[in-house]
Amino acid sequence: MGLFSKISDRIFGRKPAAKPTATPGGAVARPAAVIFTGSKNDPKVSPPSRNPAPAPAAAAPAEPVDVEAVLTEMAAKKGGPSDWRHSIVDLLKLLDLDSSLEARKELATELGVNAGAAGSAEQNIALHRAVMRKLAENGGKVPDALKD
Repeated sequence: MGLFSKISDRIFGRKPAAKPTATPGGAVARPAAVIFTGSKNDPKVSPPSRNPAPAPAAAAPAEPVDVEAVLTEMAAKKGGPSDWRHSIVDLLKLLDLDSSLEARKELATELGVNAGAAGSAEQNIALHRAVMRKLAENGGKVPDALKD
């Protein structure tokens, strides 16, 4: 899981989901059915059905998450000073994520940010903006001032 996924999971309140187990060919095993042959004492068991499971109903589109409100509330709960609106390091710290230079390099690679030297103010600003734009693309309501 990339660092951006961790950022969005923390902001959008998602938890990693358990992966469902699938049978070969996408079939879902059904419990065996009992077939009676006319005598109560002579049941025969049919093999499990291999019919595909019905598709789940489409989920209703979720309301956009107000990223600024979520982060403002997190900052208020932590109580310490934070410039998460401008600083990628403060944003990562607010989310209890690794804010090291190495983590930011990985995030820059993940998001395709090539501005400035690694760890420079120019790169950190571009990285913060890229994160905010990507959050907006993924269902977040982000003020333009945080994306530009």
